[in-house]
This record gives sequence, C-alpha cells and structure tokens, in this order.
Amino acid sequence: MTVARTLAVALHGVDGALVEIEADLANGLPAFTIIGLPDAALGEAKDRVRSAAVNSGCDLPARKVTVNLSPASLPKHGSGFDLGIAVAALATTGVVSTEAIDGVVHLGELSLDGRLRPVAGVLPAVLAARRAGARAVVVPSGNGDEARLVPGIRVIAATSLRDVLITHGAPLDPVAVDALLAPAHAEPDVAFGDLADVIGHPEAVEALQVAAAGGHHMLMVGPPGAGKTLLASRLPGLLPDLDPDAAVEVSSIRSLAGLPLGSSLVTRPPLESPHHSATMASLVGGGSGLVRPGAISRAAHGVLFLDEAPEFAGAVLDALRQPLETGEITIHRARSTARFPARFQLVLAANPCPCGQGGADDCTCTPLMRRRYFGRLSGPLLDRIDLHLTVRRVSVAQLTEGAHGAITTVQARERVSAARERTRERWGAHGWNLTAHVPGSIVRSPQWRLPAPDRASLDRALERGALTMRGYDRVLRVAWTLADLDAVQRPNAEHVGRALFLRKGI
Repeated sequence: MTVARTLAVALHGVDGALVEIEADLANGLPAFTIIGLPDAALGEAKDRVRSAAVNSGCDLPARKVTVNLSPASLPKHGSGFDLGIAVAALATTGVVSTEAIDGVVHLGELSLDGRLRPVAGVLPAVLAARRAGARAVVVPSGNGDEARLVPGIRVIAATSLRDVLITHGAPLDPVAVDALLAPAHAEPDVAFGDLADVIGHPEAVEALQVAAAGGHHMLMVGPPGAGKTLLASRLPGLLPDLDPDAAVEVSSIRSLAGLPLGSSLVTRPPLESPHHSATMASLVGGGSGLVRPGAISRAAHGVLFLDEAPEFAGAVLDALRQPLETGEITIHRARSTARFPARFQLVLAANPCPCGQGGADDCTCTPLMRRRYFGRLSGPLLDRIDLHLTVRRVSVAQLTEGAHGAITTVQARERVSAARERTRERWGAHGWNLTAHVPGSIVRSPQWRLPAPDRASLDRALERGALTMRGYDRVLRVAWTLADLDAVQRPNAEHVGRALFLRKGI
C-alpha cells in the first residue's frame, strides 16, 4: 500500500497555513472519499478529479481512494485544493513518483477536461508557502504572473493537469490546450482628477492636505452639490505611492477579492466608496463559508469614503470603531479566525439635515429633525474623526474667479510627502510613519509635551468637557501634522488653535 503526499495552502484572511494532502489507494469497492473538514466546494472535488484524470489520459483505478487533508481540525474552503488532490491520488498509481511531489505546493481548480482554472488568493497563498519553506509552487497559468510577484520560491505555471504530471516526470506526451484565464474585471478609474479642479474651497483643500499628511480621518458636512464628493475623490491622489510592504498587503487583499493583479504589485493607494445600503459583512468582511475581505480591507492603506453617511445603518457604522483604533479586523467563526488589514483613512460626507439645506431659508426641516438626522452618526464614531469640516456652496463670485491660485495635485502631493518625511525622521525609528498612528501617551510625554501657553486653549476645552481624552490626543496629533506641513520643528499656539478649529469646526 502506497501513501502519496503533497501540499496545498488553506487561507484564513491574509494568513495561510500549509495543508498536507495524503492520498491512499486501497482494495475495496470503488469510492473516492475526502476527509479533513472540507467545505461543499471542496467536497465536490472528487468528481472534478476523476473526470480531469480520465481526460488527461491517467484514469484512476476502480478502487477505494481516500484523501486526507491534514491538519484535520483546520477548516478548508474552496476549489483551490483540486490540483493537489489529483496529483496525490495519481501518485498512488505510480504515474509520478511520490518523491517528485513531496514538498511541492499545488494550487488550482480543475475543469472536467483537465485544464486548470485560476483561483482567488494566489498571492497570499504563495507568500504563505514561501514562509513555510516549500521548495516550489504549481499554479494555473492564469495565475502565473501573480505568483511570480513573490520572490524566493520557484513558481511553475501550468495549463492543465497533464502538464503538471509531465513536469513531475510522468511518461506522457504533451498536448497543447488553450489556457483558462481569470474572468475579466472592469478596472477602476485610477485617475482621481486634479485638486486644481476644486473651486471656492481653500479651507477644504488645506484640510485635505492635512488629512493626507497625517493619515487623519475626516467628516464633511454641507448641502447637496457643495463639492463633498469631489473633494473626497481628490484625497487618494494626494497620498504618496505605497511602500513595498503596503504594496504586498494591498495586492494580497485584491487577490483574495478575486480582482486581477497583472504582472506588478499595486503601488497606488486604493479608494473604496460603498453604497449606503451596504451590509455589515460587505463593509467589514465576512460571509458564509469562505470569509471574504470587506470594503475596509480593500481600502487598506488608502481611503474609505462613505457618502451620505447618516443613511448607513447605525450598527454598520459603529462596526468601524474597533478597526479605526487597531488598524485590522479579525472575524471569528466557530472553527476558524480570519484576519484582514484595515488601516485606512475614513472620509465621511453628510447633509446637515434630511432636505439638505441645513437651516437656509428654503429648509423645511425642524430643529428636532435636523438633530435626529445628524444624530445617526454616533458620538463614539465622531470622536474618532480628527477633522470636522463644513463645506458651503460655491458663490457666483468664486465660480467666475475660477481656480486662480489653486494648488495642483502634484504640488500638494510633494508638500504631503515632505511632511510625511519629517514625521518619519521624528518617529519612524519607533515604528510610526504617520502622525495619526502615534499613541497619545507619546505626544503627551515630557519629551514631546507642548509648553502650557501653547496648549492653553486645548486644556480649557478639555476642562469644560468640549473634548474627550481621545479627542485631546487627536487634536495634538493634528497640531503636529500642521507643524510638519509648515516645516517647523514643534507645534506652537497657532497650530494648536488651527487643530482645535478643525476638530470643532462644524
């Protein structure tokens, strides 16, 4: 009796664990059994494997085949185990040697004619295989470019099961077949427009640069048509390119979401803008069976824009509170835990009242209606927003003046990059590359504490209850960001006053 072994990867969030696939061929009634906590899609692999083996010229004998996925206590999801199961099962018949497939990771879904279909999550799976010390990884040709983004491991891209067996030494003649490619997805428009297109909002343009330089969250309140969405769409363009670690993380999330990567990592910060009817699972991640990343993870190292924020369900908005603090989301299931990154910049946009006029002459809302409408944004969530901005309608004079003297996206990005470099020089050695990530205990420590006269207005706001302790720390962080934008060493009273106004400006 021969037991053949090969490897696959089980993904739980962005983390992956190696799974040993053991196949045993024994005497008995013909049967194909998969054990080791497979889900429904994985349980159906036995039918795909039998048909693919027949059409690849390597029929399985009419005997009992048992496939064990170890560790047995780890849940396995999806059709990406098909290739590993087929290779291990055929190795028990002697088509390939057990030594040839030992220590090799196999990823891919089988079609009935033996061709390999691309699967989602190949990038994080190959990363997990490299970290675990696998000597090679076999992937569908449609995932080849994505897998080769991971250095330090041998990648074999194959078109069909027959090609994989020939690679492992099977005495078969090659047969040319058309490769199966991943479904085409409409690429998002990466041209976010130029900041110079914004007319009549100099204070909002400055606030956008503050948000980009420090990684601060932002709330914009104003009537419809004032330019809130236009301003929010310009924020990703102000952010510098992703560093290598962030690029790998963003690309891994994109891979898990089943979106195409091409032959290079994602280098620009993403923008996610879900509709206000989004469910909690679509926003923070989850779902039945295989846990999928939500909008907050797809926006990691980028911007999450929630337009018409009061229209979102209150429980959905409050689910953002923990990721805003920790920078990640952990989704628990009965048998597994999935972790996704969630270090994003939150931008909220809201009308001041249900009719949108916010107390103007033509506003039809009572004070109680306005209070109830804006009260849909909970206090704990608003307390985590650093910049509160009122966006007013553009006047005729501002419109006719045009964009005279407006700053462009390129100029603003250079200013933001220079400010972030000053932040890294100050706190980068401690692991904080953005001011928004610096703990409050640090900005209040004796080394970085501002003189009492400079923070007097902030202390008074805390004393009279206008600020919480969390809000106090966030105002200090914004003051440090303003100082970096102004290229000065430490914030002064003016910076603290500006930061306090940005905090309580609505």
